[in-house]
Amino acid sequence: MKLRSLKYFKSVYELGSITAAAKACFVSQPSITAAISQLEQLLDIELFIRHAGGVSPTSAADKLYPLAREMSDNEQAILHLFSDGPIPIPLKLGLMRSLGAERMSSLLNDLSKRIDNLELTLVDPDEACDARVVLSQSVNSGEEFLPIWQDKYQLAIPKSWPLSTKPVITLSDLDGIAFINRTPCDALEKLKQAMAGKGVQFQSRANIRTIEYAWPLVSAGVGLALLPDWEEIKHSDGLVLRPIEGIELIKKIGLAYTSGRLSEPLITAIISVCRASQLRAG
Repeated sequence: MKLRSLKYFKSVYELGSITAAAKACFVSQPSITAAISQLEQLLDIELFIRHAGGVSPTSAADKLYPLAREMSDNEQAILHLFSDGPIPIPLKLGLMRSLGAERMSSLLNDLSKRIDNLELTLVDPDEACDARVVLSQSVNSGEEFLPIWQDKYQLAIPKSWPLSTKPVITLSDLDGIAFINRTPCDALEKLKQAMAGKGVQFQSRANIRTIEYAWPLVSAGVGLALLPDWEEIKHSDGLVLRPIEGIELIKKIGLAYTSGRLSEPLITAIISVCRASQLRAG
């Protein structure tokens, strides 16, 4: 049994996709498929159920995963066995885009204080990782989800605009008003649908991808934007946040981790830190 095959199996198990595992391991999809097939033949078991959305682990895969994970950890321990100084504790954390710099920096700082000799690597959430901070709807099969933050999306309006004086914004108020169009954003898509249903025109003034670029544009008076109620946005100069009448746009963000790893000290520590952040967020 080759260690590489177990590494590929571990990646497929964690990501729920052969395509994603191939990307994370920097190999071709046939290499991943061949490794899984060899394992299945060697052990005379079926490890994954293939379907249109990827793969789902079988009960046999659930049994094999902790051992594959342990072997991977042991490989890292061997590499550091004869190095000077304390052995680092590696943690790969997958992060979705636009999490809010203040609260995410606080969470990462708490992790570094909670876990001695932490060696933190931040990756995209679709790469192989120990845990992920993602939207609730992005949780994969076989993952547990611990909510940390709840983002309420409101309209960010330049303070210099007359519209900013209204405590609540109606859809009719938005007809033909310039927007900072951010994609992808499912909350904004819901707002666009609601506006279209009322015959209200959506006018795009600027097209961007990240929240971090949006509120400076709003403060500069370029247009209004649909943004979460992060502390740094609420206290930003030059804009106000206003609710939309009859529309509530909320996203839940939290920690996603593989169900079978709950007993591992590393995962237990991460969960503990995230629960503390959840309590602070209220």
